[in-house]
Amino acid sequence: MSERARVHVPALALGDLVARSVPIPTLVHVRRRAVPDVAGIDVRRVVAEQLAEPLARVRAGDTVAIGVGSRGIARIPEIVTAVVEVLLERGARPFVVPAMGSHGGATAEGQRAVLADLGVTEDVVGVPVRPSMETYSLGDVDGLHVHVSREAFDADHVLVVNRLKSHTSFSGSIESGLAKMVAIGLGKQRGAEELHRLGPLRLESRIVAASARIADRLPLLGGLAVTEGRHKEIAGLDFLGPHDIGGAGEAELLTRARAHESRLPFSELDVLVVDAMGKELSGTGMDTNVLGRRMVRGSPEPESTQVTNVVVLSVTPGSEGNAVGLGLADFAPVSVLDDVDLGATYKNALTAGLQGVQRAQIPIVLATDRDAVAAALLTAGVEDPADARVVRIRSTLALDELLVSRNLVDSLVGFDVVDDAGVHELFHAAGSIRPWPTTTPQEKP
Repeated sequence: MSERARVHVPALALGDLVARSVPIPTLVHVRRRAVPDVAGIDVRRVVAEQLAEPLARVRAGDTVAIGVGSRGIARIPEIVTAVVEVLLERGARPFVVPAMGSHGGATAEGQRAVLADLGVTEDVVGVPVRPSMETYSLGDVDGLHVHVSREAFDADHVLVVNRLKSHTSFSGSIESGLAKMVAIGLGKQRGAEELHRLGPLRLESRIVAASARIADRLPLLGGLAVTEGRHKEIAGLDFLGPHDIGGAGEAELLTRARAHESRLPFSELDVLVVDAMGKELSGTGMDTNVLGRRMVRGSPEPESTQVTNVVVLSVTPGSEGNAVGLGLADFAPVSVLDDVDLGATYKNALTAGLQGVQRAQIPIVLATDRDAVAAALLTAGVEDPADARVVRIRSTLALDELLVSRNLVDSLVGFDVVDDAGVHELFHAAGSIRPWPTTTPQEKP
């Protein structure tokens, strides 16, 4: 990665700015009530079954570009490896193309590094990764100029693999999934910038139109759609042909996927503390559908938990410095900025157009974790900060275990208190956040 554009700000303590102390509520550790175990999917078998029909069109010696994105999809190295193995058995010559728009700092090696962080490497999947950012122009559609990866364009066949989920900028029948990967992911930086430049209000129709143009011009076999369960397990692997991508088939699978998506079990919160944000967790670092805020001018906010103040405590290493969703938070400790690469962040934000502007802004930063949370409590509009409704989560993808203020416990449905002992202090004396209670194994954020 190139030399980072680092952020330098003074580490101001809250006590230097306001002449009062702020009580921090103690929190109770709760866990979502267990559901019956879901039988694990035999990925290799299901992939072979789903691809049997489209692979009849693949001849020995044909090249197949496999589009893979930048999200932390459940068992993604295993899924891609299974696709590769099935293609190799057919006698094809598969390779992986990063299909992630401008992510990875909009550079070839940056995109290779993002895939490596997800476990998708040449050593793991057994075929080359070709991360070139070069694109081929497919002309105009609905006033937009459509680009597609030259590596994909030159292949004999193209197959994309992606998760279906709610989008972080708009609501519709086609949101984040296969059509988006075809239109924006395979479009690399130039294609992603073009589709995003007019904002999110017509993004769904532009994604569908661009995806259809690419399907008409590329030898697109189709896509393998991954749906995930509430606990991040694979709930389904379904092949969609070119005409079902962006059509009725994808819309039906998105409806199924939405039923599994986890949300916070509260209508309103005063302060939400998010331990970690990251590009491998959500395109906006933190899922806007969990936060209840999209922060895109002219776009309605999602109908979910309404949070007065959000505090984020860290940016994951897997973000490669891209903290484009940092502006979704109101407060952060100054240590967050050590993990921010303004170059990578701003490339992603400018490529995203209108929907990237507010999300790339830097929130109020203070000296310590405690100062950031105390400032959030102080400005949450509650008479006594000790009575604030506070929740701490590891990330917006990890919502099965929560730390909640005591005044929220009685309203919880489907959760159990983990230990009767009780309450947990949030911070060490020096102001850093305490680890999660050790009554449960530590999970990755």
